[in-house]
Amino acid sequence: MGCLNLVTVMTLFMSCRVHRASSWSVNNFLMTGPKAFLTYASSVQLGARGGMQECKLQFAWEKWNCPENTLQLSTHNGIRRATRETSFVHAISAAGVMYTLTKNCSMGDLDNCGCDDSRIGQTGGRGWIWGGCSDNVAFGEKISKQFVDALEGGHDSRAAVNLHNNEAGRLAIKATMRRACKCHGVSGSCSIQTCWMQLAEFREVGNYLKMKYNHAKKLDLDKKPARAGNSADNRGGIANSFRGIARTELIYLEDSPDYCVKNQSLEFQGTEGRECLKGDKSTSLQRERKSCRRLCHECGLRVVAKRIEVVSSCNCKFHWCCTVKCDKCRQTVTKYYCVRKKSGRKTHTIKIRRRERARRT
Repeated sequence: MGCLNLVTVMTLFMSCRVHRASSWSVNNFLMTGPKAFLTYASSVQLGARGGMQECKLQFAWEKWNCPENTLQLSTHNGIRRATRETSFVHAISAAGVMYTLTKNCSMGDLDNCGCDDSRIGQTGGRGWIWGGCSDNVAFGEKISKQFVDALEGGHDSRAAVNLHNNEAGRLAIKATMRRACKCHGVSGSCSIQTCWMQLAEFREVGNYLKMKYNHAKKLDLDKKPARAGNSADNRGGIANSFRGIARTELIYLEDSPDYCVKNQSLEFQGTEGRECLKGDKSTSLQRERKSCRRLCHECGLRVVAKRIEVVSSCNCKFHWCCTVKCDKCRQTVTKYYCVRKKSGRKTHTIKIRRRERARRT
């Protein structure tokens, strides 16, 4: 498997240059053999993409609204960061990969993999037994580790933090699973039920990890700068700093930069030009209603309203058999954007002109 193949499959994760530099990572990607690698690679890519889509939805109205791609996860242009935001990206990406692999496994889309039937027939609780098709999270977790964790080949503090956050993302899948049951008995009496464990909607996983992001913990590392070496002393110090932190919690090393301002090297665009929401209290979430204040005013920008024509499908009708035909409706809506404030000199001039017009009248 050459470098180009790895990049084709994992473009959302690493650059080809990084794979060349780490034979350990390449070997771990191929540890199950080329055939298995190709079998799972499509699910891994779809899962990573799904994780980033969820990231963008969760942070749609925040100053930081997720990277365009996950090259920022590890090494990119010589920059490696371990901020609170990076912790979420690692977690949601690992969760997305595990989620998709688990789904595909349970649906029979992957060879030698299917439902988790290890507990079928066992008593689960009063009035119910294990049965049905439980989602095989053990399989999804195993393959996710082989693909995603292989990107962290070092033993420095950032690699350790990234691996911890990957694991927190996978544990989020397990934490949000739900028990589904089916009743059995005469005339629907439900005297006995068979139950199985199934994945929650991925949105629920995203909500769970967003809560973990809000309470993420910063590691002190004895107030020493993060070291990049792989010495035994460094590994021991990292292990000590993790004590007392639950595996389900997100952790980070560095304070976040100012996301109000565009930064080309770190690849975020700032909030100038971003859309914000001004909606009725009854029709929008509180987080969305405050987005103009957060994205514009807190970043020294002002809000401007623009009238925009939107084309959407309407008057849809079902025609036998089997098509749906819709009209195209045009509607003018008001949208709000963050723009730079006018300079002080211009503002002062406008105020003087207003006073002069007021005197004349």
